[in-house]
Amino acid sequence: MVNNLLTLLKKTLKGNWQKLALTFLSLAVFVSLWSLYAAWLHGDWPFEGGLIALTVPYPREVLAAFVDSFQNADVNGITMWGHIYASLKRVLAGFLLALAVALPAGLLMGRSSTSHWLGRPIVESFRPIPPLAWIPIFIVVFGLFWGPVGIVFLGIFFPILYNVMFGSRSVDPILIDAARTLGAKKSDLFLKVVLPFTLPYLMTGITVGLGIGWMCIVAAEMLGGVGGGVGYYIADRAGSQDYEYMYAGMVVIAILGTLTTGVAGLLENRIYKWMGMK
Repeated sequence: MVNNLLTLLKKTLKGNWQKLALTFLSLAVFVSLWSLYAAWLHGDWPFEGGLIALTVPYPREVLAAFVDSFQNADVNGITMWGHIYASLKRVLAGFLLALAVALPAGLLMGRSSTSHWLGRPIVESFRPIPPLAWIPIFIVVFGLFWGPVGIVFLGIFFPILYNVMFGSRSVDPILIDAARTLGAKKSDLFLKVVLPFTLPYLMTGITVGLGIGWMCIVAAEMLGGVGGGVGYYIADRAGSQDYEYMYAGMVVIAILGTLTTGVAGLLENRIYKWMGMK
C-alpha cells in the first residue's frame, strides 16, 4: 500500500513539477508581501504603522495559531477539528441535496421545452436573491443545522442547475439522430448520449458550486451564531480580537475549499475513464 502511494506520488511530481513549482513560487511571493506589509504596519521596517497593525499579524504568528487551534480547544471547548467536522457536515448535506434536485431538474429543463418554460419563471425569480439574504429566516425556521445547510443548498443549486441545463441542451442533434438510426431507445439516448455529453458541464457546475458553498457556510455560521463551524470560529476570534486565530480559520477554509474542489476533479477524471472518454 505504501509503495503504491509512493509510486503515485512520484508520477504526480514527475508530470506536474512545473505546475507545483509555480504554485509554491506564487505562495512564497504572497507570504513575502504579507510579511513586508505586516512589518510596515508594525513599524519594524522601515516605516511606522497605525492601529490597523493590530489586525494584520505576521505569517509566522498565523502559522503558530493555526497549529495551536488543532491542539487546544477554544473558549467553547472545541478544537479546530470539531469546527471542521461541523462545517463539513453542513456543506456535504447541502451539496447532496443540491445535486439531487439540480441534476434531474437541469436535465428536464434542458431537454424538454415544456419543463423549461414551467421551471424558468420560478428559477429566475429566486436566482437573483443572494443566498446570504436567507440566513435570518432559514436559521429561525430550520434551526442551527438545517438552516446553514439550506444556505449551502441555494449557493450550490444554481451553478449545477444552469450548467446541466446548458450542457443537456447543447447535445449535437447529429448524435441524437445517429443513435436513433441505430435503434437506440429513449433510455439509451439519455444514458449513452445526453448524460455523457452533459457530464463535463455537471462537473463544472459542481466545482463552481462547491466554491460558492464554502462562502455560504462561512457567512451562515458567522451571522447565524450556530455555535460551531469554521465560520463561527472566525467570527468568535474576531470578536475577541485574536486576529492571528481569525486568519488561521480563514486559512482552514481555503484549504478545505481547495481539497473539496480537488476531490471533485479526481472524481471527474475517474468518471471520464470509466465511461471511456479519457
